[in-house]
Amino acid sequence: MRYHDATAAIEWLCKAFGFEKHLVVPGERGSIAHAQLSYGNAMIMLGSENDNEYGKLVRTPKDLNGVNTQAPYLVVEAVDEHYQRATAAGAEIVLDIKDEDYGGRGYSCKDPEGHLWNFGSYNPWEQ
Repeated sequence: MRYHDATAAIEWLCKAFGFEKHLVVPGERGSIAHAQLSYGNAMIMLGSENDNEYGKLVRTPKDLNGVNTQAPYLVVEAVDEHYQRATAAGAEIVLDIKDEDYGGRGYSCKDPEGHLWNFGSYNPWEQ
């Protein structure tokens, strides 16, 4: 994932969603060259926008008028508490928390830079 302000995004993702910093590699002029954040047994990787070979292949939702082309889903144990934490931190709820017909409970939200996130208690490995 790419962010305009990856440093702020890392702090927000940890506060709002409960990610933990696994590795953060600073880049030039306050940028983030690479970061790994973990949540339980899940891990995401992110960094600052740049014009390197990979950076030319990806855009942020802000660059695409708010459109997302991918959206992670993370399994959370206490989804209602997670929802409360995210909303308290200012996550934009786009699909409110609800019980799903296929099992579990979940919600969808956007972070401050418009990336779409999905969290829920439905675990397909346990079905």
